[in-house]
Amino acid sequence: MHQRQKPSAPERTSDPAADGGALSMSHNDSRSLLNFSQLVLSAGQIKPSPALKHSKITYFEVEILDMQSKKQICIVDKVPPASTVLDVKHKFHKACPQWYPSRVGLQLERNGPFLKDSINIQSLAVSSIITLYFTDLGQQVGWTTFFLTEYTGPLLIYLLFYIRLSTIYDQVESRKNFRHPVVHLACFCHCLHYIRHLLETLFVHKFSEGHTPLKNMIKGCAFYWGFTSWIAYYINHPRYTPPSFGHRQVSYAALAFLAGSWISFTVMTQTLPETDMERRHMILFFKSSSLVVGIFAFLMVIQMSLWAQKKHKLYLKRFYPEVRRKAAMIPIIF
Repeated sequence: MHQRQKPSAPERTSDPAADGGALSMSHNDSRSLLNFSQLVLSAGQIKPSPALKHSKITYFEVEILDMQSKKQICIVDKVPPASTVLDVKHKFHKACPQWYPSRVGLQLERNGPFLKDSINIQSLAVSSIITLYFTDLGQQVGWTTFFLTEYTGPLLIYLLFYIRLSTIYDQVESRKNFRHPVVHLACFCHCLHYIRHLLETLFVHKFSEGHTPLKNMIKGCAFYWGFTSWIAYYINHPRYTPPSFGHRQVSYAALAFLAGSWISFTVMTQTLPETDMERRHMILFFKSSSLVVGIFAFLMVIQMSLWAQKKHKLYLKRFYPEVRRKAAMIPIIF
Protein backbone atom coordinates (compact mmCIF):
# COMPACT_ATOMS: atom_id res chain seq x y z
CA MET A 1 0.00 0.00 0.00
CA HIS A 2 1.13 3.29 -0.76
CA GLN A 3 1.00 5.77 2.04
CA ARG A 4 -0.79 8.94 1.03
CA GLN A 5 1.58 11.81 1.10
CA LYS A 6 0.52 15.13 2.70
CA PRO A 7 0.54 18.07 0.39
CA SER A 8 3.50 20.24 1.12
CA ALA A 9 3.16 24.01 1.66
CA PRO A 10 3.84 25.98 -1.45
CA GLU A 11 7.30 27.28 -1.52
CA ARG A 12 7.67 31.08 -1.62
CA THR A 13 9.74 32.05 -4.53
CA SER A 14 11.31 35.43 -4.57
CA ASP A 15 10.74 37.69 -7.56
CA PRO A 16 13.95 39.53 -8.21
CA ALA A 17 12.14 42.09 -10.34
CA ALA A 18 9.58 42.85 -7.66
CA ASP A 19 12.18 43.13 -4.89
CA GLY A 20 14.28 45.35 -7.05
CA GLY A 21 11.28 47.54 -7.83
CA ALA A 22 10.39 48.01 -4.16
CA LEU A 23 13.98 48.78 -3.29
CA SER A 24 14.17 51.20 -6.16
CA MET A 25 11.03 53.02 -5.02
CA SER A 26 12.32 53.34 -1.46
CA HIS A 27 15.62 54.63 -2.74
CA ASN A 28 13.86 57.18 -5.00
CA ASP A 29 11.74 58.46 -2.06
CA SER A 30 14.87 59.00 0.02
CA ARG A 31 16.57 60.80 -2.84
CA SER A 32 13.52 63.04 -3.41
CA LEU A 33 13.42 63.94 0.27
CA LEU A 34 17.14 64.73 0.23
CA ASN A 35 16.76 66.88 -2.87
CA PHE A 36 13.85 68.81 -1.27
CA SER A 37 15.89 69.42 1.87
CA GLN A 38 18.81 70.73 -0.16
CA LEU A 39 16.42 72.97 -2.09
CA VAL A 40 15.08 74.52 1.11
CA LEU A 41 18.58 75.06 2.44
CA SER A 42 19.79 76.58 -0.82
CA ALA A 43 16.79 78.97 -0.93
CA GLY A 44 17.90 80.54 2.33
CA GLN A 45 15.88 81.61 5.32
CA ILE A 46 12.89 83.91 5.01
CA LYS A 47 13.91 87.53 5.62
CA PRO A 48 12.88 88.70 9.10
CA SER A 49 10.64 91.68 9.61
CA PRO A 50 12.25 94.91 10.78
CA ALA A 51 10.79 94.46 14.27
CA LEU A 52 12.36 91.00 14.55
CA LYS A 53 15.64 92.31 13.22
CA HIS A 54 15.62 95.17 15.72
CA SER A 55 14.80 92.81 18.57
CA LYS A 56 18.20 91.18 18.07
CA ILE A 57 20.01 94.54 18.34
CA THR A 58 21.44 95.11 21.80
CA TYR A 59 22.27 98.81 21.39
CA PHE A 60 21.78 101.59 18.85
CA GLU A 61 24.18 104.32 17.83
CA VAL A 62 22.60 107.74 17.32
CA GLU A 63 24.48 110.09 15.03
CA ILE A 64 23.51 113.73 15.62
CA LEU A 65 24.11 116.21 12.79
CA ASP A 66 23.68 119.96 12.67
CA MET A 67 20.49 120.76 10.75
CA GLN A 68 22.03 123.70 8.87
CA SER A 69 25.54 122.52 8.02
CA LYS A 70 24.94 118.71 8.17
CA LYS A 71 28.19 118.45 10.15
CA GLN A 72 28.44 115.76 12.77
CA ILE A 73 28.14 117.09 16.32
CA CYS A 74 28.54 113.83 18.20
CA ILE A 75 27.62 110.15 18.30
CA VAL A 76 25.53 108.88 21.19
CA ASP A 77 26.46 105.23 21.60
CA LYS A 78 25.07 102.35 23.62
CA VAL A 79 21.44 103.48 23.40
CA PRO A 80 19.15 100.61 24.52
CA PRO A 81 16.19 99.78 22.24
CA ALA A 82 13.73 100.74 24.98
CA SER A 83 15.09 104.30 25.20
CA THR A 84 13.04 107.35 24.21
CA VAL A 85 13.98 110.56 22.43
CA LEU A 86 14.19 112.25 25.85
CA ASP A 87 16.80 109.69 26.94
CA VAL A 88 18.84 110.53 23.84
CA LYS A 89 18.59 114.23 24.71
CA HIS A 90 19.95 113.56 28.19
CA LYS A 91 22.88 111.59 26.75
CA PHE A 92 23.45 114.36 24.22
CA HIS A 93 23.51 116.90 27.07
CA LYS A 94 26.25 114.91 28.80
CA ALA A 95 28.35 115.05 25.64
CA CYS A 96 27.52 118.74 24.95
CA PRO A 97 26.66 120.44 28.28
CA GLN A 98 25.80 123.79 26.66
CA TRP A 99 22.56 122.32 25.29
CA TYR A 100 20.23 121.12 28.02
CA PRO A 101 17.44 118.70 27.01
CA SER A 102 14.59 121.24 26.78
CA ARG A 103 16.66 123.34 24.37
CA VAL A 104 17.37 120.44 22.00
CA GLY A 105 15.15 119.85 18.99
CA LEU A 106 15.70 116.55 17.14
CA GLN A 107 14.34 115.75 13.68
CA LEU A 108 14.41 112.54 11.69
CA GLU A 109 14.61 114.53 8.44
CA ARG A 110 15.83 118.03 7.68
CA ASN A 111 13.03 120.58 7.97
CA GLY A 112 10.80 117.82 9.32
CA PRO A 113 8.72 117.96 12.50
CA PHE A 114 10.45 117.83 15.86
CA LEU A 115 10.30 114.44 17.51
CA LYS A 116 8.30 114.20 20.72
CA ASP A 117 10.18 113.20 23.85
CA SER A 118 7.97 110.15 24.38
CA ILE A 119 8.79 108.48 21.02
CA ASN A 120 10.59 105.15 21.34
CA ILE A 121 13.97 105.21 19.62
CA GLN A 122 13.49 101.70 18.21
CA SER A 123 10.51 102.87 16.14
CA LEU A 124 12.83 105.25 14.25
CA ALA A 125 15.49 102.70 13.37
CA VAL A 126 16.05 100.91 10.09
CA SER A 127 19.49 99.73 11.15
CA SER A 128 21.72 99.85 14.22
CA ILE A 129 22.75 103.44 13.34
CA ILE A 130 20.16 106.23 13.60
CA THR A 131 20.79 109.69 12.15
CA LEU A 132 19.03 112.69 13.73
CA TYR A 133 19.25 116.40 12.96
CA PHE A 134 19.78 118.91 15.77
CA THR A 135 18.23 122.38 16.10
CA ASP A 136 18.88 124.79 18.96
CA LEU A 137 15.45 125.86 20.21
CA GLY A 138 16.86 128.71 22.30
CA GLN A 139 16.31 129.39 25.98
CA GLN A 140 13.23 127.61 27.28
CA VAL A 141 10.81 128.05 30.17
CA GLY A 142 8.24 125.66 31.59
CA TRP A 143 4.58 126.12 30.73
CA THR A 144 3.66 126.54 34.39
CA THR A 145 6.22 129.31 34.78
CA PHE A 146 4.98 130.84 31.53
CA PHE A 147 1.35 131.18 32.64
CA LEU A 148 2.10 132.09 36.26
CA THR A 149 4.30 134.97 35.09
CA GLU A 150 1.82 136.05 32.43
CA TYR A 151 -1.14 136.15 34.84
CA THR A 152 0.56 137.41 38.01
CA GLY A 153 1.72 140.60 36.28
CA PRO A 154 -1.79 141.96 35.41
CA LEU A 155 -3.04 141.12 38.91
CA LEU A 156 -0.33 143.20 40.61
CA ILE A 157 -0.21 145.98 38.02
CA TYR A 158 -3.93 146.69 38.28
CA LEU A 159 -3.70 146.91 42.08
CA LEU A 160 -0.89 149.48 41.78
CA PHE A 161 -3.19 151.74 39.75
CA TYR A 162 -6.14 151.00 42.05
CA ILE A 163 -4.38 152.36 45.14
CA ARG A 164 -3.46 155.48 43.08
CA LEU A 165 0.25 155.73 43.65
CA SER A 166 1.61 159.24 43.86
CA THR A 167 4.00 158.45 41.04
CA ILE A 168 1.03 157.80 38.72
CA TYR A 169 -1.73 160.22 39.76
CA ASP A 170 -1.84 163.66 41.37
CA GLN A 171 -2.44 163.10 45.07
CA VAL A 172 -4.36 166.34 45.62
CA GLU A 173 -6.80 165.43 42.86
CA SER A 174 -7.05 161.85 44.12
CA ARG A 175 -8.17 163.00 47.59
CA LYS A 176 -10.80 165.39 46.21
CA ASN A 177 -12.61 163.02 43.89
CA PHE A 178 -14.96 160.34 45.17
CA ARG A 179 -14.55 156.83 43.77
CA HIS A 180 -17.65 155.49 42.11
CA PRO A 181 -18.66 151.94 43.21
CA VAL A 182 -18.02 150.65 39.68
CA VAL A 183 -14.31 151.36 40.20
CA HIS A 184 -14.24 148.94 43.15
CA LEU A 185 -16.36 146.41 41.25
CA ALA A 186 -14.05 146.59 38.26
CA CYS A 187 -11.04 145.92 40.47
CA PHE A 188 -12.81 142.95 42.05
CA CYS A 189 -13.78 141.45 38.67
CA HIS A 190 -10.33 142.01 37.19
CA CYS A 191 -8.56 140.40 40.15
CA LEU A 192 -11.06 137.52 40.24
CA HIS A 193 -10.44 136.83 36.55
CA TYR A 194 -6.67 136.45 36.95
CA ILE A 195 -6.82 134.66 40.30
CA ARG A 196 -9.03 132.06 38.62
CA HIS A 197 -6.46 131.67 35.82
CA LEU A 198 -3.66 131.25 38.36
CA LEU A 199 -5.56 128.56 40.26
CA GLU A 200 -6.40 126.73 37.03
CA THR A 201 -2.73 126.80 36.03
CA LEU A 202 -1.67 125.29 39.36
CA PHE A 203 -4.41 122.72 39.94
CA VAL A 204 -6.44 122.09 36.77
CA HIS A 205 -4.50 122.34 33.53
CA LYS A 206 -2.17 119.60 32.33
CA PHE A 207 0.27 120.74 29.69
CA SER A 208 1.19 118.36 26.86
CA GLU A 209 4.63 119.80 26.14
CA GLY A 210 7.13 120.58 28.88
CA HIS A 211 8.64 123.83 27.62
CA THR A 212 8.23 126.82 25.33
CA PRO A 213 10.73 129.40 24.04
CA LEU A 214 11.44 132.33 26.36
CA LYS A 215 10.58 134.79 23.57
CA ASN A 216 6.98 133.53 23.63
CA MET A 217 6.69 134.39 27.32
CA ILE A 218 8.13 137.87 26.68
CA LYS A 219 5.55 138.52 23.95
CA GLY A 220 2.70 137.24 26.11
CA CYS A 221 3.76 139.33 29.10
CA ALA A 222 4.14 142.44 26.94
CA PHE A 223 0.59 141.94 25.65
CA TYR A 224 -1.13 141.28 28.99
CA TRP A 225 0.92 143.65 31.12
CA GLY A 226 0.76 146.47 28.58
CA PHE A 227 -3.00 146.37 28.12
CA THR A 228 -3.55 146.02 31.87
CA SER A 229 -1.57 149.22 32.50
CA TRP A 230 -3.49 151.01 29.78
CA ILE A 231 -6.90 149.87 31.06
CA ALA A 232 -6.17 150.39 34.77
CA TYR A 233 -4.85 153.92 34.21
CA TYR A 234 -8.17 155.16 32.82
CA ILE A 235 -10.55 153.26 35.11
CA ASN A 236 -8.74 154.30 38.32
CA HIS A 237 -8.09 157.89 37.25
CA PRO A 238 -9.44 160.54 39.66
CA ARG A 239 -11.52 162.05 36.85
CA TYR A 240 -13.17 158.79 35.85
CA THR A 241 -16.94 159.09 35.38
CA PRO A 242 -19.41 156.17 35.73
CA PRO A 243 -21.30 154.53 32.83
CA SER A 244 -24.09 156.51 31.21
CA PHE A 245 -26.93 154.11 32.17
CA GLY A 246 -25.92 153.93 35.80
CA HIS A 247 -26.38 150.94 38.09
CA ARG A 248 -28.53 148.98 35.65
CA GLN A 249 -25.75 148.90 33.05
CA VAL A 250 -23.19 147.99 35.70
CA SER A 251 -25.33 145.23 37.23
CA TYR A 252 -26.20 143.50 33.96
CA ALA A 253 -22.63 143.71 32.73
CA ALA A 254 -21.32 142.32 36.04
CA LEU A 255 -23.61 139.29 35.71
CA ALA A 256 -22.61 138.76 32.09
CA PHE A 257 -18.96 138.98 33.16
CA LEU A 258 -19.22 135.34 34.24
CA ALA A 259 -19.77 134.22 30.56
CA GLY A 260 -18.11 136.64 28.11
CA SER A 261 -15.73 138.32 30.49
CA TRP A 262 -13.87 141.02 28.58
CA ILE A 263 -16.81 142.13 26.44
CA SER A 264 -18.86 142.56 29.63
CA PHE A 265 -15.97 144.38 31.30
CA THR A 266 -16.00 146.84 28.41
CA VAL A 267 -19.70 147.57 28.93
CA MET A 268 -19.39 147.72 32.72
CA THR A 269 -16.60 150.33 32.75
CA GLN A 270 -17.95 152.53 29.92
CA THR A 271 -17.23 156.19 30.68
CA LEU A 272 -19.20 159.34 29.95
CA PRO A 273 -17.59 162.69 30.80
CA GLU A 274 -19.46 165.26 32.83
CA THR A 275 -20.70 168.44 31.21
CA ASP A 276 -18.87 170.69 33.65
CA MET A 277 -16.97 173.35 31.72
CA GLU A 278 -13.66 172.75 33.40
CA ARG A 279 -13.73 169.10 32.38
CA ARG A 280 -14.77 169.36 28.77
CA HIS A 281 -11.16 169.11 27.66
CA MET A 282 -11.17 165.60 29.15
CA ILE A 283 -13.86 164.24 26.78
CA LEU A 284 -11.43 162.54 24.45
CA PHE A 285 -9.44 161.29 27.44
CA PHE A 286 -12.36 159.46 29.01
CA LYS A 287 -13.66 158.08 25.73
CA SER A 288 -10.31 156.36 25.41
CA SER A 289 -11.13 154.20 28.45
CA SER A 290 -13.89 152.26 26.72
CA LEU A 291 -11.86 152.19 23.50
CA VAL A 292 -8.86 150.59 25.21
CA VAL A 293 -10.91 147.88 26.90
CA GLY A 294 -12.77 147.28 23.64
CA ILE A 295 -9.54 146.85 21.68
CA PHE A 296 -8.23 144.44 24.29
CA ALA A 297 -11.48 142.43 24.21
CA PHE A 298 -11.41 142.32 20.40
CA LEU A 299 -7.84 141.06 20.28
CA MET A 300 -8.55 138.48 22.97
CA VAL A 301 -11.54 137.15 21.00
CA ILE A 302 -9.32 136.66 17.95
CA GLN A 303 -6.50 134.99 19.92
CA MET A 304 -8.81 132.75 21.93
CA SER A 305 -10.67 131.72 18.78
CA LEU A 306 -7.43 130.61 17.12
CA TRP A 307 -6.39 128.66 20.21
CA ALA A 308 -9.83 127.10 20.58
CA GLN A 309 -9.96 125.96 16.95
CA LYS A 310 -6.54 124.35 17.22
CA LYS A 311 -7.33 122.57 20.48
CA HIS A 312 -10.74 121.45 19.25
CA LYS A 313 -9.19 119.93 16.14
CA LEU A 314 -6.61 118.03 18.23
CA TYR A 315 -9.34 116.87 20.60
CA LEU A 316 -11.47 115.47 17.79
CA LYS A 317 -8.46 113.83 16.13
CA ARG A 318 -7.53 112.07 19.36
CA PHE A 319 -10.91 111.01 20.74
CA TYR A 320 -13.43 111.27 17.86
CA PRO A 321 -11.55 110.91 14.53
CA GLU A 322 -14.78 110.22 12.63
CA VAL A 323 -16.42 113.52 13.70
CA ARG A 324 -15.93 116.58 11.48
CA ARG A 325 -18.25 118.98 13.31
CA LYS A 326 -17.01 122.50 14.08
CA ALA A 327 -17.41 124.11 17.48
CA ALA A 328 -19.12 127.46 18.11
CA MET A 329 -16.82 130.12 19.59
CA ILE A 330 -19.67 132.52 20.37
CA PRO A 331 -23.05 130.73 20.12
CA ILE A 332 -25.27 131.91 17.22
CA ILE A 333 -22.85 134.74 16.35
CA PHE A 334 -19.56 132.95 15.55
